[in-house]
Amino acid sequence: MGHMGRPGLSAAQKAELWQRWTQGQSLSEIGRALGKHAGSIHGVVSSNGGYIPPVRRRSRWTLTLAEREEISRGLATARSIRQIAATLGRAPSTVSREIHRHGGAHAYRSAEADRQAWAHTRRPKSCRLTISPLLQQIVASKLALEWSPAQVAGWLKLEFPDQDTMRISHETIYRSLFIQARGVLKKE
Repeated sequence: MGHMGRPGLSAAQKAELWQRWTQGQSLSEIGRALGKHAGSIHGVVSSNGGYIPPVRRRSRWTLTLAEREEISRGLATARSIRQIAATLGRAPSTVSREIHRHGGAHAYRSAEADRQAWAHTRRPKSCRLTISPLLQQIVASKLALEWSPAQVAGWLKLEFPDQDTMRISHETIYRSLFIQARGVLKKE
């Protein structure tokens, strides 16, 4: 399925946008220079509060592509998880989780695992209440009965013990209610 609506800005265009923004150019001037509508420029600038977003960097604790390639080579030569972990200087549990998270021993591919790991760390993540309309409806109905967020979270654990998608923490419910940053639950 093709991309609907107007295409967004490329990384190079965003870099130019922020350079022009710091030079004091108006949204209209930036839009004309990039061949975009000023509203599109406003959307990018306002979503970051007018500040240049920090460059995404990997944590020093995460596995590198070279380490993932070593895991892949170790699996291809039928080495044990403990042997692979010792070679990397990592805990066997780290290597085991990495392999299972990305398809298991027979399907593990280092480049794909690295791409998935990078995509998985994107922030901000969508709130579970926005993703699941059913969960949103259940939480809203329990809150309408004057249940506390802690009671709702506890009830969900008991009612749906095998469905992780139907669980939510009381902190998330509080945030959705009182901060309204996500605007998921209506004010009532």
